[in-house]
Amino acid sequence: MQYIFYVLIFIVGAIFGSFLCCQARRLHERELKGKKLPPRSICMSCKYQLKWYDNIPILSWLLLKGRCRKCKKKIGAAEIIAEGSCALAALLVSINFNPEAMDITSWLVYGTTLMLTLSLCFLGIYDGLYGELPTFALILSAVIAVASFAIIIVSFIVSNTFTWPTVYNPLISAIFFGGIYLALYLVSKGKWVGDGDWILAGIIGLALGDIWLSAIALFVANLSASLIMLPSVAKKKSSKIYFGPFLVLSYVLVLCFEPFLSSIVL
Repeated sequence: MQYIFYVLIFIVGAIFGSFLCCQARRLHERELKGKKLPPRSICMSCKYQLKWYDNIPILSWLLLKGRCRKCKKKIGAAEIIAEGSCALAALLVSINFNPEAMDITSWLVYGTTLMLTLSLCFLGIYDGLYGELPTFALILSAVIAVASFAIIIVSFIVSNTFTWPTVYNPLISAIFFGGIYLALYLVSKGKWVGDGDWILAGIIGLALGDIWLSAIALFVANLSASLIMLPSVAKKKSSKIYFGPFLVLSYVLVLCFEPFLSSIVL
């Protein structure tokens, strides 16, 4: 039962990855160029309307070798990266949840965690593609994170295990993580990080709920960004590092390994 659950979550994550990547492109076309794309997916080169079998996450891209079925032009790697990343993200954040042992409160916590993960994935996809973090998506992620925070507090109150660190630890974590990126933004006047990165970091800090986990996420985000992006930055001095995808990556990894990390640092 548990393994079937994980397989289904992987599939759902891939489907959402395809959907979120498509919506990111639609939003960008509408906001930047004032264009409204057709309701159904099309090839951006020849305007061929994709059939249902062209839209099977991951599988269709592989079978078509990343090209349009009609004009044979490259679709690009963004789609399969988004689909694979969302599928893995949904799976990794689900590993610590056992559907056979969860009560209603646990399902609520899991549901909001998964929703937050997917909303953060949208931010990572959009930032990776266009170097921006949409305001509405940041607000949505913040609302989901606060809702998850509230559900956790209520669950502790109901189970008579509430303590004040349950409240102030996540808040301190959010201030710490978001504050560092806000300081980087202010000191560099926006040259080192974007104006939305500190909000995204604060949301992740609240979701992780502990300052030490946020510190690890900070390390992972900056290390992964350095390893992946610095070679290209070295070749092109004008290249910029968009931290959104790396912040989301750090959140997923730290949340996945949270039981192990907590046993070490707490």
